[in-house]
Amino acid sequence: MLLRIFLGEGDEYNRRPLYKAIVLRARELRLAGATLLRGRMGFGRSNQLHNASILMLSFDLPMVLEIVDTPEKIEAFLPELKKMMRNGLITTERAQIIRYQA
Repeated sequence: MLLRIFLGEGDEYNRRPLYKAIVLRARELRLAGATLLRGRMGFGRSNQLHNASILMLSFDLPMVLEIVDTPEKIEAFLPELKKMMRNGLITTERAQIIRYQA
């Protein structure tokens, strides 16, 4: 299963970047893997545009965090994730693993 988390670069949890807190917690719980992607432009529920252009530099760029593991492990992680996030979007979808090697 693929867990996708949409958040802002400036979001925090316990005075540290939220994305970092989520990745470290997922690692502690031994989820299979996580990747953080930083967006150059985006908007969400507030309709506020976040942009990486020189003229309109945003300090809260959009970020997407993807975590892949079994449905059971993703479902077990969701309550922890919901406690950490004040806002943002969380989605899941079925994923077909083609290759997974160290």
